[in-house]
Amino acid sequence: MKDMHPSSGTSPSLRNLQILEVLARAARPLTATEINAELGLPKPTIHRLVANLEQEGYLSRQIDGRSFLPGHKLREMMLGVMHAAQFDLPRHDVLVRLFESVGETCSISIPEGDSLVYVDRVETPWPLRLVIALGTRVPLHATAAGKVCLAFMNPGSFEHYLRHARLRPHTERTLSSATALREEIRRIREQGYATDEEEFIPGMVGASVPALDGRGRVLALLTFHAPIQRMSMQAVMSHLPALRRAAAELAELI
Repeated sequence: MKDMHPSSGTSPSLRNLQILEVLARAARPLTATEINAELGLPKPTIHRLVANLEQEGYLSRQIDGRSFLPGHKLREMMLGVMHAAQFDLPRHDVLVRLFESVGETCSISIPEGDSLVYVDRVETPWPLRLVIALGTRVPLHATAAGKVCLAFMNPGSFEHYLRHARLRPHTERTLSSATALREEIRRIREQGYATDEEEFIPGMVGASVPALDGRGRVLALLTFHAPIQRMSMQAVMSHLPALRRAAAELAELI
């Protein structure tokens, strides 16, 4: 692990970035003491810096009152980076190749709070298609990509989500109870992919897999969807190998 202990000459701005780096690498809520285990700052300093970051919206205090996750300003910055990356041709080429295999709309999305945001897409040219604009936020519990995101959360974060999320039914097929969603997420953890059988939009089916980093954390979600008039669920399942290959390629580029 890189030595992150700051020298006495480290500026407060750099220390703030180091705090955010520790939190991002951990990918779970951390207390100020846990953050400081890597930074080695004086206790008054770490608590002052964390408090300032929380006040400015870069950190968000969790329900336990002690631990922190990225706040709304930091999440907006992350989204801005991902939106700018739509000009990354190698990444977009992954979607193009997946589209050539599947023949239907293919998308990349990233988690943002209790929802997902679409950041890149290749649209099908068919007149009958379901358009979700880039930047659109969609729920975790009602979409294939969202359910994959939930499946790869640590158990504590997933249970926190279940306790506080509004599992609104978007169609008659939406999993809108904690019991049903918990069972679905258990299956997705085991199989490594999720499907959407008209759970978000009537008439839309699809599948999603994660692009993972070396520590098994979700970097992004790769998804395709289609009208059920053109693609049966059996056909959806037949495209899983291509979807998984594309996700592995994407993980190498992010």
